[in-house]
Amino acid sequence: MLELRSINKYYNQGTVNEMCLFDDFSLTIENEQFVSVVGSNGSGKTTLLNLICGSIPLDSGSILVGGSDITNMPEFKRQRRIGRVYQNPAMGTCPSMTILQNMALADTKGKPFNLLPGTNKQRIDFYREQLRSLGLGLEDKLQVKVGVLSGGQRQAMALLMSTMTPIEFLILDEHTAALDPKTAEIIMELTDKVVKEKHLTTIMVTHNLRHAVEYGNRLVMMHQGTAIIDKAGKEKENLNVEDILDKFNEISIECGN
Repeated sequence: MLELRSINKYYNQGTVNEMCLFDDFSLTIENEQFVSVVGSNGSGKTTLLNLICGSIPLDSGSILVGGSDITNMPEFKRQRRIGRVYQNPAMGTCPSMTILQNMALADTKGKPFNLLPGTNKQRIDFYREQLRSLGLGLEDKLQVKVGVLSGGQRQAMALLMSTMTPIEFLILDEHTAALDPKTAEIIMELTDKVVKEKHLTTIMVTHNLRHAVEYGNRLVMMHQGTAIIDKAGKEKENLNVEDILDKFNEISIECGN
């Protein structure tokens, strides 16, 4: 379970441009929930992910995972427990390395480094099976450099690599935004498959309202650092894209747009 307790986050604190994004904000995400997070630009979506991952610090409040306080835990240590797939496919893989080398690198996440060879030959068949599950033919291209793959292939690899070792949370940071519509659908289907098969607790930030409605079992809509919609279970199942669009339009009118 992930808990954000009374968190506060300011930008440009102490200046004329000071902005309070989160003010005493709390959120609890239960184990195996797949939460879709939507909202307009500046609503706090990406900042929320960065706070959870430790990419930026809190000003006050606490973050707990499984009851343990990780508020002051550095980002590199949190990465042992959290997998993250970014919007840019280039950020989740090493383009100058082969598919095999990328898989071997992901396989060592959270493990101590030593003087053994970087690629364990005994694991190659395992890597092939993992890649075969993507259905993209990458299992036959182990010696191909990742930099020559398409954006969709790289994003599929990033998703697989981020979940190869045991993790407690999967963070999806607009991971289909840079892909064409057809490829985005493939990646979403793969995402849903991986999340369900590995029973992952998942937070997905997306601007695609249909994906937000169709996938996952909880939907949160952010606005100015507040969750203005929070629907789970049956309530979430009954949501449709028009409901979310209506709320966006309501907010737009209130903001004078």
